[in-house]
Amino acid sequence: MARIAGVDLPPNKRIEIALTYIYGIGRAQAIKILTTAEVSFDTKVRELNDDEINKIRKVIEEQHRVEGDLRKDTSFNIKRLMEIGSYRGLRHRRGLPTRGQRTKTNARTRKGPRRGPVAVKRKATAKT
Repeated sequence: MARIAGVDLPPNKRIEIALTYIYGIGRAQAIKILTTAEVSFDTKVRELNDDEINKIRKVIEEQHRVEGDLRKDTSFNIKRLMEIGSYRGLRHRRGLPTRGQRTKTNARTRKGPRRGPVAVKRKATAKT
């Protein structure tokens, strides 16, 4: 099993697809990485030899920010927006969409499940 950037790649997938399991690498980046490392796109992960895995690992380490570093940078950028009090930072703080989507309807993924009508029950006063 190939382990690159702290991620175990699935052995039955083509290397072009398997690299997308790494956070920060999509299809286009995977193709660039494989071209630079001179590895065939159609090779399955289990068919790679150690030399090819090391070439891919080296290209990723030198040219790309992935996994932990990229997640850390993203979270710092969001924290910075919140600290300076920008509009986008306020939207992050409130858990609302940041890119101008409507929120009267939709936006359930960011806002969470609907809150039902809250029924306030009053205790019945006993007749005396």
